[in-house]
Amino acid sequence: MIDLQATDVRTFLPSRDFALSQAFYEALGCEREWADDNLALFKLGPSRFYLQRGYAKEWAENTMLHVSVQDAAACFNAIRALLDTGKYPGARVAPPRSEPYGAQVTYVWDPAGVLLHLAQWDAKD
Repeated sequence: MIDLQATDVRTFLPSRDFALSQAFYEALGCEREWADDNLALFKLGPSRFYLQRGYAKEWAENTMLHVSVQDAAACFNAIRALLDTGKYPGARVAPPRSEPYGAQVTYVWDPAGVLLHLAQWDAKD
Protein backbone atom coordinates (compact mmCIF):
# COMPACT_ATOMS: atom_id res chain seq x y z
CA MET A 1 0.00 0.00 0.00
CA ILE A 2 1.27 3.48 -0.87
CA ASP A 3 1.44 6.03 1.93
CA LEU A 4 0.72 9.36 0.22
CA GLN A 5 1.38 11.24 3.46
CA ALA A 6 -1.53 13.48 2.49
CA THR A 7 -2.08 16.57 4.60
CA ASP A 8 -5.07 18.08 2.79
CA VAL A 9 -7.83 17.23 0.31
CA ARG A 10 -9.54 19.97 -1.71
CA THR A 11 -12.42 19.66 -4.10
CA PHE A 12 -13.05 21.75 -7.22
CA LEU A 13 -16.48 23.33 -7.65
CA PRO A 14 -17.85 24.62 -10.94
CA SER A 15 -19.35 28.05 -11.54
CA ARG A 16 -21.66 29.25 -14.26
CA ASP A 17 -20.94 32.91 -13.39
CA PHE A 18 -17.52 33.00 -11.72
CA ALA A 19 -17.94 36.44 -10.09
CA LEU A 20 -21.45 35.64 -8.84
CA SER A 21 -20.36 32.33 -7.33
CA GLN A 22 -17.39 33.96 -5.61
CA ALA A 23 -19.69 36.59 -4.10
CA PHE A 24 -22.14 33.86 -3.01
CA TYR A 25 -19.49 31.86 -1.16
CA GLU A 26 -18.10 35.00 0.46
CA ALA A 27 -21.64 35.87 1.62
CA LEU A 28 -21.85 32.40 3.19
CA GLY A 29 -18.77 33.23 5.25
CA CYS A 30 -16.13 31.56 3.13
CA GLU A 31 -12.86 33.49 3.04
CA ARG A 32 -11.34 33.95 -0.41
CA GLU A 33 -7.63 33.38 0.12
CA TRP A 34 -6.47 33.68 -3.46
CA ALA A 35 -7.92 34.15 -6.94
CA ASP A 36 -6.97 34.71 -10.54
CA ASP A 37 -9.15 34.93 -13.64
CA ASN A 38 -10.05 31.22 -13.61
CA LEU A 39 -9.65 29.84 -10.10
CA ALA A 40 -10.34 30.95 -6.53
CA LEU A 41 -9.31 29.29 -3.29
CA PHE A 42 -11.76 29.56 -0.40
CA LYS A 43 -11.34 28.70 3.26
CA LEU A 44 -14.28 27.54 5.37
CA GLY A 45 -13.35 26.63 8.92
CA PRO A 46 -10.30 24.36 8.72
CA SER A 47 -11.12 23.26 5.15
CA ARG A 48 -10.47 24.73 1.73
CA PHE A 49 -11.99 24.30 -1.72
CA TYR A 50 -11.41 25.64 -5.20
CA LEU A 51 -14.04 27.43 -7.24
CA GLN A 52 -13.26 27.40 -10.91
CA ARG A 53 -14.44 29.27 -13.95
CA GLY A 54 -16.04 26.41 -15.77
CA TYR A 55 -19.48 24.94 -16.01
CA ALA A 56 -21.05 21.77 -17.29
CA LYS A 57 -24.66 21.32 -16.24
CA GLU A 58 -24.35 17.59 -15.53
CA TRP A 59 -21.20 18.12 -13.46
CA ALA A 60 -22.61 21.07 -11.47
CA GLU A 61 -25.91 19.36 -10.71
CA ASN A 62 -24.11 16.21 -9.52
CA THR A 63 -21.58 17.94 -7.28
CA MET A 64 -22.21 18.01 -3.53
CA LEU A 65 -20.32 19.40 -0.59
CA HIS A 66 -21.08 18.22 2.95
CA VAL A 67 -20.37 20.83 5.64
CA SER A 68 -20.77 20.21 9.38
CA VAL A 69 -22.41 23.20 11.10
CA GLN A 70 -23.48 24.04 14.64
CA ASP A 71 -27.09 25.04 13.86
CA ALA A 72 -28.80 23.97 10.63
CA ALA A 73 -31.94 26.02 11.39
CA ALA A 74 -29.93 29.21 11.95
CA CYS A 75 -28.11 28.55 8.67
CA PHE A 76 -31.43 28.13 6.89
CA ASN A 77 -32.80 31.41 8.26
CA ALA A 78 -29.66 33.38 7.43
CA ILE A 79 -29.37 31.95 3.93
CA ARG A 80 -33.07 32.43 3.23
CA ALA A 81 -32.68 36.12 4.18
CA LEU A 82 -29.60 36.37 1.95
CA LEU A 83 -31.41 34.82 -1.01
CA ASP A 84 -34.45 37.05 -0.46
CA THR A 85 -32.22 39.99 -1.47
CA GLY A 86 -32.29 38.65 -5.04
CA LYS A 87 -28.49 39.02 -5.39
CA TYR A 88 -27.88 35.34 -6.16
CA PRO A 89 -30.15 34.16 -8.99
CA GLY A 90 -30.42 30.40 -9.26
CA ALA A 91 -29.44 29.79 -5.63
CA ARG A 92 -31.99 28.03 -3.40
CA VAL A 93 -32.32 26.83 0.18
CA ALA A 94 -34.57 24.19 1.76
CA PRO A 95 -35.61 24.04 5.44
CA PRO A 96 -33.65 21.62 7.59
CA ARG A 97 -34.82 18.05 7.70
CA SER A 98 -33.84 15.05 9.74
CA GLU A 99 -31.73 12.55 7.82
CA PRO A 100 -31.42 8.88 8.79
CA TYR A 101 -27.65 9.13 9.17
CA GLY A 102 -28.06 11.28 12.30
CA ALA A 103 -28.14 14.92 11.24
CA GLN A 104 -30.47 17.84 10.66
CA VAL A 105 -29.57 19.08 7.18
CA THR A 106 -30.26 22.35 5.43
CA TYR A 107 -29.82 21.92 1.68
CA VAL A 108 -28.46 24.86 -0.30
CA TRP A 109 -27.99 25.04 -4.07
CA ASP A 110 -25.40 27.55 -5.19
CA PRO A 111 -25.96 29.70 -8.31
CA ALA A 112 -24.50 26.94 -10.53
CA GLY A 113 -26.58 24.14 -8.99
CA VAL A 114 -23.93 22.65 -6.67
CA LEU A 115 -25.68 21.12 -3.65
CA LEU A 116 -24.37 21.98 -0.19
CA HIS A 117 -25.41 19.81 2.75
CA LEU A 118 -25.21 21.94 5.91
CA ALA A 119 -25.40 19.21 8.54
CA GLN A 120 -25.94 19.62 12.25
CA TRP A 121 -25.09 16.30 13.87
CA ASP A 122 -27.59 14.88 16.33
CA ALA A 123 -26.49 14.93 19.96
CA LYS A 124 -25.14 11.64 21.23
CA ASP A 125 -26.86 10.43 24.40
